[in-house]
Amino acid sequence: MNRSILRLGAALGAGVVLLVPSVAQAHVGVSSPDAAREGFGKVVFRVPNESEKASTTSLRITLPKDQPLAFVSTQAKPGWKVEVTKSKLDQPLKTEYATVTEAVTAITWTSEGSGIPVGEFDEFAFSGGPLPDAKTMTFDARQTYFDGEVVDWNQVQTGDEEPEHPAPVLTLAAASADHHGAAGD
Repeated sequence: MNRSILRLGAALGAGVVLLVPSVAQAHVGVSSPDAAREGFGKVVFRVPNESEKASTTSLRITLPKDQPLAFVSTQAKPGWKVEVTKSKLDQPLKTEYATVTEAVTAITWTSEGSGIPVGEFDEFAFSGGPLPDAKTMTFDARQTYFDGEVVDWNQVQTGDEEPEHPAPVLTLAAASADHHGAAGD
């Protein structure tokens, strides 16, 4: 009997150890297959549903105001309605293509169905540019659940310890010669 209890305790302990990394990394993240400084790229947000009882029904991404993008287009997503919010820029943004006086400041995806179920994730994307001549871009994300709970992923990491609700940070590759996305050597 004691061996059974010890085995059960060891198995449960191992299970808890295995769960800790996934919980620590379960937050809205951002990545890109081709985003490079001064280029164009696809930006993808991975959204896990962390609720134990409600589906995710909305995601709002706020683009950094100090790094406006002249051109943004959203990816069609079956079962989701997308709303793009534009705002007038304090100063016009001059690119090699045009002078832009307003830019996309937020993108909101709202489920037209059941959303992201408990224990699952989904991805939301846009294409845009020219991306800033910077190492990173930090976005704010607002995740809304069916039961009305709202989680703001907007805390900037300042030290070694990750905040409870970290803002998604996109690392940009070095600029390419053609400024179209893929980094050159």
